[in-house]
Amino acid sequence: MKIIAHRGNIDGKEAKKENNPEYVLSAIISDFDVEIDVWAVDNKWFLGHDFPQYRIDKDFFTDRMWLHCKNIQAVEQLQKTNLNWFWHENDLMTQTSKGYIWCYPGTYIKDAITVHLNPPTQAYPKLYGICTDYTLLWRQHV
Repeated sequence: MKIIAHRGNIDGKEAKKENNPEYVLSAIISDFDVEIDVWAVDNKWFLGHDFPQYRIDKDFFTDRMWLHCKNIQAVEQLQKTNLNWFWHENDLMTQTSKGYIWCYPGTYIKDAITVHLNPPTQAYPKLYGICTDYTLLWRQHV
């Protein structure tokens, strides 16, 4: 099962560090994919959950990142790439640009990726992946 670091978190929620480019890269160095929140504003790229917070260059993005578009401009720009991106707000699920089903927290379907922000309490053997704040614990659990 693929384990994805939610906003760069690998050992619990660190709200002040989430989406920070250095924090994101440290999760990738720890051998995890990462879900990050991306914004495009006036042809500039930013990371941040509630607003564009961290300025980055477009070449920051890698194939180890699951790009959660936070505004329409990000979608418009990422459509022109081969990167793995998606958009959702409160939908129970969406499909990423690479064809993966991404589920809202609490929604589980076979062969999909679900967001489960807590430490592991049970196995989910039929999932493709899990996006979590506790990637280190999930790595031991699966």
